Amino acid sequence: MTPARRERLFSVVLILPAFLFVLIFAFFPIVHSFWLSLHRIVLGLPGLGEPFVGAENYIELLNDRVALRAVKNTFLFVFVSTFFEILFGLLIALVIHERFKGRGIVRASVLVPWAVPTVVSSQMWRFIFNDKYGLINFLFFGGDVNAYRAWLADPVYAFVAIVVADVWKTSAFAALLILAGLQAIPEDLYEAAKVDGAGWWQRFFKITLPLLRPALLIALLFRTMDAFRVFDLVFVMTQGGPADSTNVLQFYGYKKIFAEGMMGYGSAVSVLVFLISFVVSMFYVRMIGKRMFR
Repeated sequence: MTPARRERLFSVVLILPAFLFVLIFAFFPIVHSFWLSLHRIVLGLPGLGEPFVGAENYIELLNDRVALRAVKNTFLFVFVSTFFEILFGLLIALVIHERFKGRGIVRASVLVPWAVPTVVSSQMWRFIFNDKYGLINFLFFGGDVNAYRAWLADPVYAFVAIVVADVWKTSAFAALLILAGLQAIPEDLYEAAKVDGAGWWQRFFKITLPLLRPALLIALLFRTMDAFRVFDLVFVMTQGGPADSTNVLQFYGYKKIFAEGMMGYGSAVSVLVFLISFVVSMFYVRMIGKRMFR
């Protein structure tokens, strides 16, 4: 065996465990979910069997008003939460990128919300928006308990509540990615711009933003994919209510599978979430590639 062939064989041996891991824990569940979505499976009713129905679950999904409302809620949640997370992440990154006394402590404290488990932070925000003893009511109405508002019982305010909770938790993650992009920008560019008389806004729009676009797109990609998979936040805070105003696709699929036992239909919902996430991620990846390699 030649040294070149031996080296290729050694590289295959090194890659094989990672490939098998991805194949077993990523590709197989996707393929199996798609296979389940092509069947009529109702848990608890084994007498019905598992008949093959083809695209019937998907056709039913397209005519399901609750599912279509969940799609709308999901896209709205993704757009609003991602927009504010990138915006606040950029502001946080610009602040902690500057040199000042105690910067290390500030950077560490900024990451605390992101380090808190989502279930814990969701429960915390559920208490904050509670209609009887929540902090939000106390801040707005003080001790006047008769004026307290049931925030999570109102369709609009409930949706705003889950967006606020998500933005509070994950803006720090976006800030971390953007900060890495900021630190990669050479300081010489700023010094040269200062010599030429460029102000802070000119340096920001002419140097920082153009060179920060790849980092912003990467942060946007990660946050968008994560927002499409939102589940635990809705599960803890609102259970999809009131009146399905916070019902998102992942939670709707969970209810169909585990609450109603409709395994095939719930799998179709999961496949829909995967397809949407895949298409959006491919779009972002192409954008990132054009920005980084043009």
